[in-house]
Amino acid sequence: MRQTQSGFTLIELLVALTIFAMLAAAGVMLLGNGVSAQAQIKLRLDDMAAVQRAGGALAADLGQAVPRISRTEAGTLAPAFWSHREGESLPILQFVRGGWDNLGDLPRPSLQKVEYWVRQGRLERRTYAQVDGAAGDDPAALLDHVEDIALRFRDARGDWREEWTPTQPDLMPRAVEMVVTRTGEPPVTLRFTVGPGPAEKLDG
Repeated sequence: MRQTQSGFTLIELLVALTIFAMLAAAGVMLLGNGVSAQAQIKLRLDDMAAVQRAGGALAADLGQAVPRISRTEAGTLAPAFWSHREGESLPILQFVRGGWDNLGDLPRPSLQKVEYWVRQGRLERRTYAQVDGAAGDDPAALLDHVEDIALRFRDARGDWREEWTPTQPDLMPRAVEMVVTRTGEPPVTLRFTVGPGPAEKLDG
């Protein structure tokens, strides 16, 4: 008796290979989408962490601001707290803060002059080794892809001002609102309290 052998025909083999190829392609696509989504999530988390770090630096500085009139490198007097919106030529904020840690026990004061700049799409923080007459240190970048920063200042009466033009050189706002606009991101609004300053002297 002749033994009959059964197996796949060529058409059945081609169909099986086609189905396997489709499943493999779908798996590769799902894996690629998962890796891409994971990369996007990481970028988003890193971006949120950068905003939080910048907000933490501002909160620490503004929360310890003191009504200290300083001198610039050229020797001119600078108010205790001032702000400018004149492009990249001037800082958007400048003030003096207290509580500067001196872990190395160096011969320097506990006060520190701090500036915040917006230059070349970056929010930068710049400090000074001395409050009066010293040159500034190299700035540290806090945020990238910054298109615009809008500031408002709350005075002692509780009113919000678009500009800070105090009537006395040691006057400071009670709070600062900062709206940060970055490329491809919705604006982020940050609010900070400012260290207590002197009362405003009223005429009469």
